[in-house]
Amino acid sequence: MTESEITADAETVPDSDELIQKLQRKRSATGWLGVFVATVGISFSIFQLMLAAKSFYWDLPLPIVGEVRLVGLQLLQANAVHVSFALMLTFLLYPPTTGDGIIVNSFGRLYSLLDDHVGGSNTIGRFFARLRNVIRWAMYDTEQERLTPVDVVLIVISFLAALYFLTEFQEINNLRLFGLTEGRPFYEVLPFAPVFDALPVLETAVTAIPGTEVSYAFVLGIVGVLLVLEATRRTIGLPLMLIVGAFIVYARWGYMIPGDVPYVGILSIPELSWQSIVQNLWYNTENGVFGIPVTVSVQFIYIFILFGAFLEKSGAGQWFIDLAYAGTGTRTGGPAKASILASGFMGTISGSSIANTVTTGTFTIPLMKRSGYDPEFSGAVESAASSGGQILPPVMGAAAFLIVQYTATPFADVIVVATIPAIVFFFGVWVMVHLKAVQTGIGGLDTSEIVNVGDHLRRGWFYLVPIFLLLYYLIIERLSVGRAAWYTILSIGALIALVAAYNDDTRRLIPMVFAVVAAVQFLSMIVLGVDLLGIFITGPMEPLGLGEAVGRVIGNLGWYAIIAGILVMGTRPMMRAPLLSMDPDVNDTAGNIASGVNRPQLVDNQLFRYLAYTSNAMDSGARTAVPVVIAVAAAGVIPGVISVSGLGPNLVSLITELAAGSIVLMLLMTAVASIILGMGMPTTVTYIILVSLLGPALVAFGIAELAAHLFILYFGVIADITPPVAVAAYAASGVAQSDAFETGVKAFSLSLNKAIVPFAFVLAPGILLLRTGVEVAGSDKTYRVVTGADLLDLSYSIPEVLLPVIGLFLGVFALGPTVIGHLSAPVSRLARAGFALSSFLLMAPTLVVNALSDVLSLVALGPIPVTPTIDVGLRAVGLVLLVLLMLQNRRIDWDGPEESAV
Repeated sequence: MTESEITADAETVPDSDELIQKLQRKRSATGWLGVFVATVGISFSIFQLMLAAKSFYWDLPLPIVGEVRLVGLQLLQANAVHVSFALMLTFLLYPPTTGDGIIVNSFGRLYSLLDDHVGGSNTIGRFFARLRNVIRWAMYDTEQERLTPVDVVLIVISFLAALYFLTEFQEINNLRLFGLTEGRPFYEVLPFAPVFDALPVLETAVTAIPGTEVSYAFVLGIVGVLLVLEATRRTIGLPLMLIVGAFIVYARWGYMIPGDVPYVGILSIPELSWQSIVQNLWYNTENGVFGIPVTVSVQFIYIFILFGAFLEKSGAGQWFIDLAYAGTGTRTGGPAKASILASGFMGTISGSSIANTVTTGTFTIPLMKRSGYDPEFSGAVESAASSGGQILPPVMGAAAFLIVQYTATPFADVIVVATIPAIVFFFGVWVMVHLKAVQTGIGGLDTSEIVNVGDHLRRGWFYLVPIFLLLYYLIIERLSVGRAAWYTILSIGALIALVAAYNDDTRRLIPMVFAVVAAVQFLSMIVLGVDLLGIFITGPMEPLGLGEAVGRVIGNLGWYAIIAGILVMGTRPMMRAPLLSMDPDVNDTAGNIASGVNRPQLVDNQLFRYLAYTSNAMDSGARTAVPVVIAVAAAGVIPGVISVSGLGPNLVSLITELAAGSIVLMLLMTAVASIILGMGMPTTVTYIILVSLLGPALVAFGIAELAAHLFILYFGVIADITPPVAVAAYAASGVAQSDAFETGVKAFSLSLNKAIVPFAFVLAPGILLLRTGVEVAGSDKTYRVVTGADLLDLSYSIPEVLLPVIGLFLGVFALGPTVIGHLSAPVSRLARAGFALSSFLLMAPTLVVNALSDVLSLVALGPIPVTPTIDVGLRAVGLVLLVLLMLQNRRIDWDGPEESAV
């Protein structure tokens, strides 16, 4: 490429924020609307931070009277507030229509037809023209910047829903016992209800109207479920809304399915009333809108999204991208390899394939194109690696936390179990981009284009600290997920405060101020029993002992670091922090606020910039969480319907019968269902639905529950890069300016090992470091994570763990020439088939045996027993075949293709 071509290519890359906004159909919230959205978002994040720090009860110790409870929430109340925040932000950020949907286009054609036949000059024509203008004013804005009246109404209703849960919880408890029909009539809650007390005649007249005796709780439940469906349509799309709506319709009229019809009759359920359905879907924490998925969001998902936002807005995203390029950029195919590392890391933090593809891709894709990769392949690499971030520990996106809840598995164990398959996936993509680089002669970047690794680590080492702290809290300290995330977020705030206050002039001042703050707080606890802030709230208390005071000080070191940094920045407002490069959004936020208050000089104030960073991170975290919260709230309806209708056991029977006893067929059905359902939907939604529908059936086949859940998760992730609705690949094509469908095809090819690895670890759970067939004390599980003693037991670890893992890596390597068609030299079609066969034999020989056994059973030849000897033998055959094919390819490389052909 010439220099002018490189410049032109860089200029054609769209802005990442604009592309994400376009893909997610968001409106531009600016001016007073932007301030209001930010206020709601920051309030949402503060609420979640308080839950992480204080749980559901927030107490304030006061002198004489003791502790006073400021806030005491039940789980249902916390979940309701959580969802209500998400609903309000949805109606603030997502417009009712973008003007290009089926309904809008249909109405547009209908209006044009009426206008052609009736005309606009007569009464009917003028009526329809005014009706059209009223509808457009109420629901549609061409610029997508105005809050419509419909949005305002829905926001108010969302607020009222949360208010009812907070103020009338005793009534809700009674209704959960006696039914929704026992609640206050709807008319008694209306604003003009006090008039009825003064005019009993009016009350009598109102109660005579049909429907006024319906309870307010019942009406609010119906409206609440409809709000969630509408929010789902706006944030996720029409398909999920229709699926959830279909399940609600099924809950009410599924009893009409004849029970004596083969197969379909299994779906017949008892008749349920609307009151029973609404009560289970809206006033329940076991299932429904506020069920387990939303509980997981409240306790785990949101706080980790916030963790990712704080880390990203501090500039960590660009720092990790630069680090990835510094480590691999100069190697063969270096830009693509760096994209894999950077996208994998950012994907595990963001948990969103689309957002990660676009934000990371705006930097990585142009560099890949410059190095020689074609646009489609560049977009495919980025989307494949970005989607893989959801299966990469330690965070793994939102679905990992649902796995923790559904399987009752500690998060630390989920990290251990998911590590090897995730590494295998990224290794496989790495092999393919390397072979593609060898095939096309693509080298690496020039050293002048990348940073020095040593200097880069010295400048940004503090970005690594939160990651190590998170692992320490989760694996070593075994803290709860929410608590670990809270401490990690606090550590990020403390580190950024210290780094923001650091330069050559303050490098000695900062530790001095920090020591003084800690010492003053320690003395205050020794003498007055509380810290300095506590004196103004509670007054002096009973002095603390030396040991307890030391413990308190150590526990508050993060807060003291923040205080020290703020004090230093406050005394040197115009200082510069040479180590810190905030995310561009933080700079924009600071500039917008400074302009809004007509004080542009604030942009250069370091303390102001730190406060802008904190507020922007909380606002960004809330906005990122909105589609996730809405998705889990909507998806929770499906297990809710399954539970209230008693469909679960019948569904397991139906699926087991359809699988006809074949584990291969069962796994294929699950994989295909995951990919089809996951097209265009968040991975979290796909996981929730399929775990509810197919999870129990997989377990009934003898598959370890945790392995079954990971199997569903993997194929839900694959759906993001599977045509024809490969959302992550299509997002990458927008950045790469490539053909969207071809980008999706190549992304799926690069992720092919992600489709085979789940079959391998389901049939060989040692890959997941799971030992099956063991009793677990205090549990009904028959599997557990392997221990050191298990690994030292060579009779178990070699055939069950070591050989399957080695076979997995070798099999993934064999997929490289299968997909790319090149190793050291071009690979013929016959050789590619041989590589594919060796890959299957190395990765999942048991799958091959079971599939062959099913075929033989059809012709009454009986099944083939799966024994360790057969497993090891087939892996050996695969290894020999791989070695022979590699030697043949090497000979072709030595002799040259022309001589070899002769």
